[in-house]
Amino acid sequence: MSQEISYKESLHLPQTDFPMKANLADAEPKRIAAWTEAALYEKIRKARHGAPKFILNDGPPYANGNIHIGHAVNKILKDFVNKANTLSGFDTPYVPGWDCHGLPVELNVEKKIGKVGAKVSQSVFRQACRAYAAEQVDGQRSSFIRLGVLGDWENPYRTMDFEFEANIMKSLWQIAEKGHLQKGYKPVHWCLDCGSALAEAEVEYQDKKSSSIDVAFLAVEPEAVWAVFGLPPKPSGLRVGAEHRANEVYEHVHEACVDGEGNTAESLREKGRPIAFVIWTTTPWTLPANEGIAIHPEYEYVILDLEPYAIVVAKELVASLLERYQKPLNTKILAVQKGAALENIRCHHPFYERVVPVLCADHVTLEAGTGCVHTAPAHGQDDFRLGVKAKLPLDNPVQADGCYSLSTPVFGGQHVRKVNEPILDLLREKGALWAATEIVHSYPHCWRHKTALIFRATPQWFISMEKAGLRAQAMKAIDSVQWLPEWGAARIKGMVETRPDWCVSRQRTWGVPIPLFIHKETGDIHPRMAEFMPKIVAAVSEKGAEAWYELLLSDYLGLEAAHYEMVNDTLDVWFDSGVVHAAVLETRPELRSPADLYLEGSDQHRGWFQSSLLTSVAMRGRAPYKTVLTHGFVVDANGHKMSKSLGNVVDPQKIMNTLGADVLRLWVSATDYRMEMCVSEEILKRTSDAYRRIRNTARFLLANLEGFDPKEHLLPEKDLLALDAWIVGQAHECQTIIQEAYASYNFHSIYQKIQQFCIVELGGFYLDVIKDRQYTAALNSRARRSAQTALYHVIEALVRWIAPILSFTADEIWEYMPNRTLPSVLLAEWYTGLFPLSDKNLFTAADWEQLLMIRQAVNKGLEQARAAGQIGSGLEAELDLYVENSLVEMLGKLQNELRFVFITSAARVHPLSEKPEQAVLGEGFEQLYFTVSASQAPKCVRCWHRCADVGVNLAYPGICNRCVTNISDAKGEARLYA
Repeated sequence: MSQEISYKESLHLPQTDFPMKANLADAEPKRIAAWTEAALYEKIRKARHGAPKFILNDGPPYANGNIHIGHAVNKILKDFVNKANTLSGFDTPYVPGWDCHGLPVELNVEKKIGKVGAKVSQSVFRQACRAYAAEQVDGQRSSFIRLGVLGDWENPYRTMDFEFEANIMKSLWQIAEKGHLQKGYKPVHWCLDCGSALAEAEVEYQDKKSSSIDVAFLAVEPEAVWAVFGLPPKPSGLRVGAEHRANEVYEHVHEACVDGEGNTAESLREKGRPIAFVIWTTTPWTLPANEGIAIHPEYEYVILDLEPYAIVVAKELVASLLERYQKPLNTKILAVQKGAALENIRCHHPFYERVVPVLCADHVTLEAGTGCVHTAPAHGQDDFRLGVKAKLPLDNPVQADGCYSLSTPVFGGQHVRKVNEPILDLLREKGALWAATEIVHSYPHCWRHKTALIFRATPQWFISMEKAGLRAQAMKAIDSVQWLPEWGAARIKGMVETRPDWCVSRQRTWGVPIPLFIHKETGDIHPRMAEFMPKIVAAVSEKGAEAWYELLLSDYLGLEAAHYEMVNDTLDVWFDSGVVHAAVLETRPELRSPADLYLEGSDQHRGWFQSSLLTSVAMRGRAPYKTVLTHGFVVDANGHKMSKSLGNVVDPQKIMNTLGADVLRLWVSATDYRMEMCVSEEILKRTSDAYRRIRNTARFLLANLEGFDPKEHLLPEKDLLALDAWIVGQAHECQTIIQEAYASYNFHSIYQKIQQFCIVELGGFYLDVIKDRQYTAALNSRARRSAQTALYHVIEALVRWIAPILSFTADEIWEYMPNRTLPSVLLAEWYTGLFPLSDKNLFTAADWEQLLMIRQAVNKGLEQARAAGQIGSGLEAELDLYVENSLVEMLGKLQNELRFVFITSAARVHPLSEKPEQAVLGEGFEQLYFTVSASQAPKCVRCWHRCADVGVNLAYPGICNRCVTNISDAKGEARLYA
């Protein structure tokens, strides 16, 4: 018994205080507290002071509500980038920020204190909004810090900070001075729930059920239409002149109808058949604003005889129209003419005493409808442009609340959402409704309220895309940027190329005012505005946007004040965040512009990427970023969008409180973020398993470094055993790949590479093989110190590989590593102690790769022998390999140490010609056979190998001569290879 105890004490078994159980949910908050107390972020900045900078500009989340899984993904990806660049030696200051103005804050404050004007003053309301937004920022900040994201959390930017608000105003004026700002009366997306204009980025398209109607507009002078189609005007039974009122026109329609078949164009004209242009629309509520009919100049239009009158429609749509109107498909086309010939024909409005012209326009398409487009300049951008060109009335009958003005005939005071049916009833009464159905189509909705928008012409402030060449400049700037993925370039180009002018004014209370004095009559900006702006900006820097509302015009304009007024609109919140490059990058000394990287969700091509691009190009003539990287949205395991109603929402806070932030971070790294990112409890469970593999690998490495002091025990490359040099070479190759992957933002390939290295090269081979040497060799022998040297190199590299991703775990590992020179791994740079496999190594990289394949095939054979009861552990087996000559030579290099590679008590190599019948073919090989036999030699009680020399040395009963050497000789056994 005493001797067994002494043998056990002679073993060098793994030992570490690094815990097997991570307990991340409890451990991570303690580590965050330690980071905060140690001012880790500030220490990193100090350590990298003077180094080249890498600037990732943070796109601001909105200061409202708890963070969701999308927020977590975005911030974690940014943290990967910053920490990886810190490892690469860059100075990577990160200033997080928040978007604080706008409607969502207003709505929540309204619920608490009431609406402006009804219960509270504007000033009190704005103060309440500021307090609410600050509270929301604090809540979200705590969650982002809990994710392990490092940044200047004590000094973030908030768009409601006084200095930031001043910079927003300053930026707007700089854009105005460059000639890009203008006031205009144009149709804009209008949300009836917001009571405000919306920017393009605030519009999302959803399916909507709408009334689809075909409406007849009777020609004022039908004989003029006949003439255009090739028939000279002749007296007819009914002359529908412009002097007739609309009601009289439609009353005469049925009297003028002729029944029977065989009518020709000539006979219909002679019989006085009225002619109508039939339009198609899905917005009946816009008909009161109709001022014209648009047709395409190049399309062919036809006359069809469809009682009660002939109609004009596009030739290509005739078949679909006859089916929709339930008319015979063989209805004869009476005449054909190009659209250009029909321009300026006049028609009666279907229910107003109004005459409207037929006009040519390129925006008319043949995708649906009739080829004749209802034109309401107040309710559509194409309509508005056509209206301006043709000098049509541009008045908007719909007020801000969605009701028609009281002066609107028939429908005054009614709401547009409730007027469709009354309009259809009136059209039926007049005989003007040719078809009415319901369709489901894509329609613009408010991104906040999810309600359908209307187009509504109002006086607004716009950043013009054409006035000073902004569109062309922006398109050029896009080409100077690296877009990742590459399709991002085409996407934003398509959006900028077709986008309308940017409406930057909003009719809100909580926002940054548009700081302009305008003439009451002309609307012109005061000619000395550039002189006033510095004083206004200074006041706002001191007191915030409230300073604008407190200023007196007379203090600036004196006697002129009576002729001017202050703009009451606030700025679009996308403008606020869009000028972060000016308000943050250009004002913080640790930052610079343009940024190296903008990283946001793929929806930001129409949002923050675009607003940042347009403001920067308008102000500086260049893009605000060098590279733009996008990530996809998070969906559930079935690819469904997350929704509380579906019950498939994954709460990041819950994950952190149960599995830990590092598991969430590992899931982000494991997922290809360029596509939709699937997450569920089952996926996170698998991620937890992957996390444990990495943690257990690190624990094994640390446990086997017990007592190892690199200053004293680290061996040079030339003294390493062949196997140890190989694993260091594998780590060197792995690190090269990982560094390149971090630099190109391919985080999922990093996850895969680390997993492979831990499972295959380390866990599946190297760590298995070295256990015998590590445990049984003499304490200070070359054999043992060589393995520890390799383990030291590997852990030094591995802890850095995982640091950007598993920040908490990497920092915990760092604490248990020998020879720490820095207080945190997050202060470190890439490990430089690795080296590639030398060509002087016994085996080439190809040899090792083949040896691993042979080992894999043999292991299957050993497992089969174990399952058959032939052997117990592998050390009870003896292995005989029968291989071709080249493998005989390669495997023979390992000599007696070949058995350590296969972890058997014996391993012998024979020529293929000596193969016995019972030899098994190795899976995946054509010329590799082997036999497995149970060893008959006695078992060494110390190393468990079966050897003929066990007990030969009477002074050391029960152990083999190898173990005797390792106990009695400080140099231990001689190992060269494995």
